[in-house]
Amino acid sequence: MSTEALPRDAGAAKDSGSTRAVDELIAELSRHPSGRTSASPYETARLVSLAPWLPRHADRIQYLLAGQRPDGGWGGPDGYALVPTLSAVEGLLAASLHDEPVGWSPAAVHDAIDRALRLLFDRLAGPSTCPVPDLPAADLIVPALVDRIADHLADPPAWLVHWRGFGPPPMPAGMDRQRLDRVRLLVGSGRPIPPKLLHALEILGPAARRAAGVTATAAGPVGASPAATAAWLGDPDGTQSAPLDYLTRALGEHGGAVPCATPIAVFERSWVLSTLARAGVLPTVPAKLVAGLRDALGPDGAATGPGLPTDADTTAVTLYTLALLGHPTDPTCLWRFDTGEHFGTWQGEDGASVTTNAHVLEAFGRCLGGDDPATAPVLRRLTGWLIDHQHADGRWTDRWHASPYYATYCAVLALRGYGGPSADAALRRAVSWVLENQRADGSWGRWQGTAEETAYGLLVLLAVPPSSTTRDATVAAAHRLSTMQDGATESPLWHDKDLYHPVLIVRAAVVAARAAAAVRVNGSAHIPASRWTASLE
Repeated sequence: MSTEALPRDAGAAKDSGSTRAVDELIAELSRHPSGRTSASPYETARLVSLAPWLPRHADRIQYLLAGQRPDGGWGGPDGYALVPTLSAVEGLLAASLHDEPVGWSPAAVHDAIDRALRLLFDRLAGPSTCPVPDLPAADLIVPALVDRIADHLADPPAWLVHWRGFGPPPMPAGMDRQRLDRVRLLVGSGRPIPPKLLHALEILGPAARRAAGVTATAAGPVGASPAATAAWLGDPDGTQSAPLDYLTRALGEHGGAVPCATPIAVFERSWVLSTLARAGVLPTVPAKLVAGLRDALGPDGAATGPGLPTDADTTAVTLYTLALLGHPTDPTCLWRFDTGEHFGTWQGEDGASVTTNAHVLEAFGRCLGGDDPATAPVLRRLTGWLIDHQHADGRWTDRWHASPYYATYCAVLALRGYGGPSADAALRRAVSWVLENQRADGSWGRWQGTAEETAYGLLVLLAVPPSSTTRDATVAAAHRLSTMQDGATESPLWHDKDLYHPVLIVRAAVVAARAAAAVRVNGSAHIPASRWTASLE
């Protein structure tokens, strides 16, 4: 198999900023085979509690102390703070009650716990607070952590005596322990655990250790999660193992802290390459990257990471990316996710995802073509489903991202490409919503203007023919984006057990938006997406 790179079009400006940025992105994909994503307060605190024997225990405690907000919480705004704050409180309580204070200050930990408990009891939890967002396993994680905190506070030490009698932190309205109790009964019976629960296996506490039917993957992780792997492994017996090696590797990039999911190579590479392809920016794609995507596809599809079930989202974007790279692959594996109405992210999914169905629409449309009689019915069905799930104001929202700009970007690009004339009105409503919500400085953002969300808003405008109503907004957004960083230090917006930031995926969106805007605004040369090819011969 050749490792020849893709030839670059002679008309492209080899020294342009976008060319250098794209080349750097492709090089980063190869340099970081596990993928690059932000550290997680939730996941890191789980290791503080579950695996104090791991190297850099004190560094994880210091990471939590440094990341505490002035109000005493951790994580994102609104209801996004509940899960990471509960995890950090429980982790710091476990450390302060059971670990020797080596490399960390007991006084600082005590103060952090006290401030966080005040926030939990006063404002963050309980029936009158912001609803908990649709984060994976939140309905299991919250009651499990509430129970653990209650155990710690049942007989508190002197410095926590003022919390005696408070009981567990209150849970949000509509949340209870019923599903957690059912999962615990299932595990206690020895029956197999559904694969989708492995990513949050730590919710079982001691029962997670070597749980019946659960095995680590050959690469080491359980559920692609450091916390789930540590819970499954339990206290090590002194022998080296693949799970222990995996945990040690996971500590490397963030100074002892860890992300929620790792590795994420298939997810990262598919999203980066497809984003650049849509913008018509031709990178040099090593054949090894393309081969890796092809190898990730099995008869059941592709998974985001080892130990996770295959999912329609990763499968669809991988299929779409390979088709853009000149290697269309039979998308038959997607049918196993068909519910008859829409496509589930995985089999047995609770709820539905707009972005997953947008990506499935693109995969079928690109791999089989809109003129294929066998494809036309599913394209019409997915188009109708996406239109039905558009909000009245023109935006879309989704369970995998905090920002409506990402969901709207995904839906618009899919409908523009494969929705046909029936999607025209929905596209107009989406563009109107984006225009109406542009900030005075030209940016977009749910809570504040960010480079990531500005890139999505700009790419929506660039997806439709230019007009007098979009021209000024496009120029303003392109200028603002040119002054913003690529998003590497921005607040996380992607949904996992808490919010995370996939560094290269976000950078690709920013690079793509800047390059596409340069074509629209300045008429710069670019390479159309149809020129994307890759050779594995």
